[in-house]
This record gives sequence, structure tokens and C-alpha cells, in this order.
Amino acid sequence: MQRQTLVITGMGAVTPIGIGVPAYWDALVQGRCGVGRITRFDTADAAVQIAAEVRDFDPTDYMPKTLARTMDPFMRFAFVAAEEALADSGLSAPPCPDRTGIVMGTAMGGVTTVAQTQAAFDAGHRVGPRFVPMTLGNVAAAQIAIAHDIRGPSLTVGTACSSGGDAIMTAALLLQSGAADAVLAVGGESILCPVVVAGLAQSKALSRRNDDPQTACRPFDRDRDGFVIGEGGGALVLETEAHARARGAHIYAVLAGWANTNDAHHVTAPCPDGAGAADCMRQALARAGMQPGEIGYINAHGTSTPLGDKAETLAVKAVFGGRQTAPPLSSTKSATGHLMGAGGLTEAIACIKAIEQGILPPTLHLATPDPDCDLDYVPNTARRAAITAAMSNSLGFGGQNSSIILRDYLK
Repeated sequence: MQRQTLVITGMGAVTPIGIGVPAYWDALVQGRCGVGRITRFDTADAAVQIAAEVRDFDPTDYMPKTLARTMDPFMRFAFVAAEEALADSGLSAPPCPDRTGIVMGTAMGGVTTVAQTQAAFDAGHRVGPRFVPMTLGNVAAAQIAIAHDIRGPSLTVGTACSSGGDAIMTAALLLQSGAADAVLAVGGESILCPVVVAGLAQSKALSRRNDDPQTACRPFDRDRDGFVIGEGGGALVLETEAHARARGAHIYAVLAGWANTNDAHHVTAPCPDGAGAADCMRQALARAGMQPGEIGYINAHGTSTPLGDKAETLAVKAVFGGRQTAPPLSSTKSATGHLMGAGGLTEAIACIKAIEQGILPPTLHLATPDPDCDLDYVPNTARRAAITAAMSNSLGFGGQNSSIILRDYLK
């Protein structure tokens, strides 16, 4: 079967720095940071007291109250991002429902509902009838499908922090296989509950810069000390070019390449030399039929962990020929925190906007250079740059690696 050109026709975002793609992108460019003290529960005795919460979010501004009550927060974020992306693409009411699909990405699904329900149950309260469906990752996709009569393929991927990127890739595979003409790739995450925060703190994965939340997430900086939990949702509508053009859709970008690999090294730590991530980037480039020099910008995974940032730096050098020839890269997690399953989608949106606007979003809080992280990370301030292609990397627990390549659309 001849490979079809795949295009992006809709985008949606719910993030700690803005709800809706325009607000999200403007905050990235302006260098705003969404990290603050946790407000969802009492952290007085907690080792980690900071996160990037989606603030000023009332789900009933976007959906009926009766629907909002049936959803875990991760579902609400995904639903609102999906609403924006579908409206943006003109597919809120798909003309061929059975040829339209959904791929949902989430790392931990309804874990906050599980934690809250267990605490209430232990205190003697009954478990409600909505408990199980509120915890299931695929029910987020089901809620969107019900709202928009989407009756094509529906899949949910849970590949930790690469879930969003892998949702894009899975959507692409469905389109290339002929199973659908349009697919919504959507991700959602909200893991802010005491047990998860404590567990990640115990594993020494999180920043403990409680006295300075705004600069706690500092990817590639010498003084980085762990990632900051974020939450939110992201969505992209992917279509075959023929389908998009036939209905006169606006095309934002081409999904040129994608890949998924596994380090086969460790369940939490990355391969120290970044070999698995490097293989993933090479495979994405090969699928796109592109040379490394054609990539003008990389949205790095860049979580602000000591091992992860160093390994990703080494991987980029291995693929792009060293420090002198590597393209600029930045970590937008410095602004949003780590959105986990939603991150691959919101970060792909940042790549599309970078191509469209000719602006590279910065890596915030990069104050002290690290000899092990010596690339051009677009420090602290957005930069004007005319680029035609960008790569988004997402790397997750379990050795998961995802690389997505987007390029401008030339009619």
C-alpha cells in the first residue's frame, strides 16, 4: 500500500499556563511558568509540596455538570482539549462517524479517583457506582466518542510519559492502514494525590525546591534536582491529506515521521548514553525520509532530572553529529511541568506553532551551565527562527521512547 501524506487539521490544549491553544502558546513565548504550591491537598508534612496545577478551571464552563461528575480530572482535561481540536478541525460532527477514530494516551488514568475513593472507603463511606468507569483510561475516549458520535477505531495507549507521542503514532498507523480517514489523538493526565506524590518523592524523581516553586523545574541546568508534576490535556486531529483537502480543511502541518523504541535497560532510569532515544530519533527520521540537518528545532523531553537530561543530550549529539551541528532544542516542561500522557501532544502543538510562527519557545530557569548538557537549549527567552521541520521527543518509565516529526505543509 502506498504511504499517504498525513496532516494535522485541529489542535486543543489544557495546560497549567493556559487553557486553549492561543493562551498556551502565548504563555510559552512570554516565558510564563505554571508551577506553584499544591492546593489540592494538605502538603504541610510532605517532602514535595509543589506542582503545576491547571488553575481557574471549572469543568462546567465546558460541559454539563452531570457529565463533569462522571469524569476523573484527567478525563475532563482530555475532553476539553478534544472539544477544541475537533471544533478547530471542523469535525465536531464527523460526516462519516465510522471512518473517524480516537486514540487516547494516559500514563496513570484515574489514579486520583482511586486514591480519593480508597481514603473515603477507609473512613466508612460507600463506593459510588461511577467509581470503576471513572478510573479507566479508555472511558475518556468513550466520553468524547459519545459526545461526537465517533464510531470508528478507539484505542487507548499507556506507555508512561511517552503515551501522548505514542497516541499520535498509533493514530498515524490507523490512517496508513486505511482503518480511518480522520483520527483524534488525545491525551490527559492528573496524578495529584498524596500517594502518587509521595511515591515519586520516595524514588527521588521529583524536585524538592519547595521554597522556590517558580524555578524548581530547570531542565539541563547544573542545579536541577528532579521533575515537577504537571497536569492537563492535549489533542490533535490527524487526517489523510486527501480527506482533509476534499472537505476544505485548514492544514497546520504534516506528520512526517514517528517512531517508538524501548531502552531494554531499566524500569525507571534511562540508558546512560541515550542509545534507545537515539535509535528512536533515527527511526523517525528514516520514516520521514529526512536528514538530521533538516530538523530546525527539537522539543526535548527535558524533565529536569540529573540522569535524564544528560542522557537525552548525548542522544541528540549522537543523532545530529555533535554539539556544533545539533539544532536548537528546548524543554517546555520548564513552564508547564511534566504533563506525562498529555505532554507528547501539547509539546507537538508547540512544535507546530514554532514552525507556523517562526518562534522557538525557551527553556526557562537555565541559569548555571552544566558541562554534561552543552547544547543550545534556547535559554530563558523565546527566539525568532525560520524553521520548516521540528521533532518532539517523549521518554518514559519502562524505557519507552517516542519521537514525532512535524513539518510545514506545502500545497
